[in-house]
Amino acid sequence: MEKPTPLEPLREDWERMLCVVAHPDDLEFGAAAAVARWTGQGKQVVYCMVTSGEAGIDALAPEESRRVREAEQVESGRVVGVDVVDFLGLTDGVLEYGVALRRAIAGAVRQHRPEVVLTGNFRDTWGGANLNQADHIAVGRAVLDAVRDAGNRWVFTEQLAEGGGTLEKWGGVGEVWAFGSPLATHAVDTTATFDAGVASLEAHAAYIEGLGWDDFDPREFLEGMARATGQRLGCTFAAPFEVFPMGWGE
Repeated sequence: MEKPTPLEPLREDWERMLCVVAHPDDLEFGAAAAVARWTGQGKQVVYCMVTSGEAGIDALAPEESRRVREAEQVESGRVVGVDVVDFLGLTDGVLEYGVALRRAIAGAVRQHRPEVVLTGNFRDTWGGANLNQADHIAVGRAVLDAVRDAGNRWVFTEQLAEGGGTLEKWGGVGEVWAFGSPLATHAVDTTATFDAGVASLEAHAAYIEGLGWDDFDPREFLEGMARATGQRLGCTFAAPFEVFPMGWGE
């Protein structure tokens, strides 16, 4: 049997990260243990949810679901050391790649001024036959462009102080990392923080119950990808990432 391609360790010479995903729970399905590692190193990590996941629980009306899922995400972030969770308030389930989405994300990048931006897998699949969800694809694509937009003073000028807003341009993002990508080339060892990642997913109890998955076990689910990725990195558990350099010519 052919051995899986080894993964390179992610660089950790940064201090500020912004995580931008479509829904509450997205980060917990693969990236939360990595976040726990980084906050444990003293790094600043901010969460930004493009929607509040209000269309995600069939048994709850959207406004009630919004309240529940925002509260679960705040607690989930707290478990892994994240104190700031922003909700951009765009509509769950119908996100479209385009100017409006880029504008909203660029504003978050300008506000928080990260060195690295983390998003979710935005490839068409998770590998094999498992199709990705439209909101994930739209957000990930928009993140790449919004990071560049944030550094251009002539794009979304209304956000900037000289255009009547309150923000400054920010071109300091060196890389965008997409967790869970089937084209991942890098990974981070999450062996020591795996339990925190599991607890972070367990904090989404109402959402998980609403999925109706029989006998769903957060630990068992997360172990599958984490063990396979760990084998490629040379450790017990790891989280995989596709890396997109944001500099010219890289």
